[in-house]
Amino acid sequence: MNGVLKTVNLKGLGKKYNGKVRDYYIINNRRILITTDRISAFDVILGYIPYKGAVLNLLSAFWFEKTKNIVRNHMISIPDPNVMVVKEVKGIPIEMVVRGYITGVTGTSIWGSYEKGERIIYGIKFPEGLKKNQKLPTPVITPTTKAEKGHDERLTEKEILQRKIVSPKLWNQMKKVALALFEYGTKVCDKAGIILVDTKYEFGLDGNKLILIDEVHTPDSSRFWVKATYQKRFSKGLEPENFDKEFLRIWYAEHGYKGEGKPPQMPESLQKQVSERYIKIYEKITGKKFNKFRYPVEKRISKNLASVLQF
Repeated sequence: MNGVLKTVNLKGLGKKYNGKVRDYYIINNRRILITTDRISAFDVILGYIPYKGAVLNLLSAFWFEKTKNIVRNHMISIPDPNVMVVKEVKGIPIEMVVRGYITGVTGTSIWGSYEKGERIIYGIKFPEGLKKNQKLPTPVITPTTKAEKGHDERLTEKEILQRKIVSPKLWNQMKKVALALFEYGTKVCDKAGIILVDTKYEFGLDGNKLILIDEVHTPDSSRFWVKATYQKRFSKGLEPENFDKEFLRIWYAEHGYKGEGKPPQMPESLQKQVSERYIKIYEKITGKKFNKFRYPVEKRISKNLASVLQF
């Protein structure tokens, strides 16, 4: 597919690093994040979604601005729809996953474990009688390792403190901030007719101060359900209408793929459907129209970055 940003090679910025979705360069204590259109699920890059990178980047920028009174973040500027210049900080190797509902199709999902009969999951005791996609009494934090390669692994609070990944004081701060971010995100989404089901936050340390990094409340890092139809569909045992990557995960799961072996090829119709959902959630949350652009975008990115290369 030609109309996507698969990767980008920028001159004069030194070594390029690759994450699952982002390419980045480090220069003068700044990290230049280029959010591509790559899409991953089950910890595997499955293909490319038009405009996905810009949606993630611009939506994260929206949330970083809105939540800076809760916690500092690494954003410095947005020189291009696909680019964010951020402060380079030391990452904390824990993904803070906050869940308001019991759901999911991946190995780290709490529903997968609950369905198998587990009741203590991530060190948290869950009550009997829960159904898939049911709202939990209160949001829970289910942390995982931040894996550079391969699968993230589950963590419990006890393991985090025993391994001394972070100090008890920092861990308590991370929990408090994660729940405050989730509460705020829930309220904003609710006004837009959306349920913020679950999400993940990543933190770093700027000196000894906690700082929010990566992305916030995007359809890659969060599940979003349609509020108006949730209750009716839940009572019928149907999957909620969604605006996130779960749509893609479910398609692959139904085609027999959950991360093992070779994934089936993503059809163009699925690419378009996922793209439309990502754009729609951006517009619903921000209240702004997403401006589509023409591909290729590499020259545009280089030109827009030229203005910020002199830090």
